[in-house]
Amino acid sequence: MTSHAPSHATVPIPDAASSQRRTLRVLVAAQILSGAGLAAGVTVGALLAQDMLGSTSLAGLPSALFTAGSALAAVAVGRISQARGRRPGLATGYLTGAIGSAGVITAAVLDNPVLLFLALFVYGAGTATNLQARYAGADLAAPGHRARAVSTVLVATTLGGVSGPNLAAPTGHVAEHLGIPNLAGPFLLSGAAYALAALVLALWLRPDPLLLARSLANAGEADADPAAARATDANEGRTGVVLGALVMILTQLVMVAIMTMTPVHMHDHGHGTAASGLVIALHIGAMYLPSPLTGRLVDRYGRMTVAAVSGITLLAAGVLAAAAPGDSVALLALALALLGLGWNLGLVAGTAIITDTVSLATRAKTQGLVDVSIALAGATGGMASGIMVAATSYPTLALSCGILSLALLPAVAATARVR
Repeated sequence: MTSHAPSHATVPIPDAASSQRRTLRVLVAAQILSGAGLAAGVTVGALLAQDMLGSTSLAGLPSALFTAGSALAAVAVGRISQARGRRPGLATGYLTGAIGSAGVITAAVLDNPVLLFLALFVYGAGTATNLQARYAGADLAAPGHRARAVSTVLVATTLGGVSGPNLAAPTGHVAEHLGIPNLAGPFLLSGAAYALAALVLALWLRPDPLLLARSLANAGEADADPAAARATDANEGRTGVVLGALVMILTQLVMVAIMTMTPVHMHDHGHGTAASGLVIALHIGAMYLPSPLTGRLVDRYGRMTVAAVSGITLLAAGVLAAAAPGDSVALLALALALLGLGWNLGLVAGTAIITDTVSLATRAKTQGLVDVSIALAGATGGMASGIMVAATSYPTLALSCGILSLALLPAVAATARVR
């Protein structure tokens, strides 16, 4: 029996591979649920605030609040994951999002704007956790397949993300039957979806992918990782983190700003909740559905190339949104689809850059801090969007955001020269 001892080093390879497959299956199930929770709330958050406050200028505040809340949650989820693993970190984040959803419903029933804003802040934990889950998909992935692993987790959000907004009207009717304001209905779905996602992860994300990756690395049984070796160069590691963060920050800011005010813009032109829900559903579908293709493109053609393409796609989205007539649901839907695609390209490329250049010893903590910056960018975009539309117009907002996205091109070019 002892003659087999030398084969010990080969045992973790199939174990790691099978654990990665299991991890992706569990994450996919949780992301389908959390996607519905995220999308349902995004669809009506601005409309609910506008209805309560009677002002368009603060319609971007809900988006700003739950993205600001997601910044705090990103730190918490990252630190919990760093200390105890992905499973407790992600499960805690989704459960917090469910509590926030319950708070929004309570605020709507009581017609209490202050409670609404506090609850939306807590609700943002679901948004942060939804994004943090993509890192868990890459923990056990081989370096050349990390973008594809990230994309698998992201695409799972599509089913829930597309169905969530389209359930805005039906859940509104259910809410009315329960004595809850119509616009709070989607948060019934959000609360249930986030709670179920937390349960799925708590029960089945075993072994924990981050803890297993550390164990394999510490035992000297993990495959050699060229990307991790490169990360030992502090200067190159910092350069990679800065580039990856910048790509995701800019794409998040532009996406949130335009997305937040599109339902309000449509409402002001006479479109109902069903029409805006359809446009947001297509937008969210474009945010996640292309992920498998994006992952392959990133792994094949490089992170920086795809990051640059992201900026160009976001420019096209902004120009089209600005030029589209307010009564054209089709053109607005196309613009929002391009907006989602540009975000997807930037997120997958940026995530791969970050994961490549950060060692396992500090990976979860660093990823959480990067996502704080992303969340703050989203909060800035959400808050500024309402103010800008009130002061100017929706087309001005969309065009300005499109032009801003071009900043990705010199940033990628400059960083490429440094690297």
